[in-house]
Amino acid sequence: MDLARRFAAGEIDAFEELFRAHQPDVYRWILRLVRDPAVAEDLTIETFWRIYRARARFDPDRCFGAWARRIAVNLAMGHLRHSHREVEMPQAAIEACPGPPLRDHVLSREARTAIARAFASLPARLRAVAELALIEQTPYCEIAAALGITVQAVKSREFRAVRRLRELLSKLGITP
Repeated sequence: MDLARRFAAGEIDAFEELFRAHQPDVYRWILRLVRDPAVAEDLTIETFWRIYRARARFDPDRCFGAWARRIAVNLAMGHLRHSHREVEMPQAAIEACPGPPLRDHVLSREARTAIARAFASLPARLRAVAELALIEQTPYCEIAAALGITVQAVKSREFRAVRRLRELLSKLGITP
């Protein structure tokens, strides 16, 4: 019996193995959205708690990673909707975050700050798509699956996010 089927059947060892395999990615996805390591840790634990509680609804023929990403992104977006404070990600967290680099060394510190603030000002549903599509370069089909929307909706949200980012940055004198 494969790992996904054992997990769906309620086997705790299978859940622990999936947790170890997917926890770094889930943390990274959440951190990219909430930009606060402490909150990302809390939401990562909440994500896996929800995954464990919903194990009976998991379809073992589907991708566990996509299912976990959807739960994680939904939790992060819920947090963003209810939290209106801006948090700058500490440099140590940026450097410790696996995956593509989060900053461009060519940009000035002021430009990076302006871009981060522009991203933070996006509504949660646009920010999630922008982070996943523009920064992580996640394929549209994976974003759609993670957010529970169509690929066309992903493209539309990405377009609207880019347009809004350009407007915000041009007001600040930064040519995107």
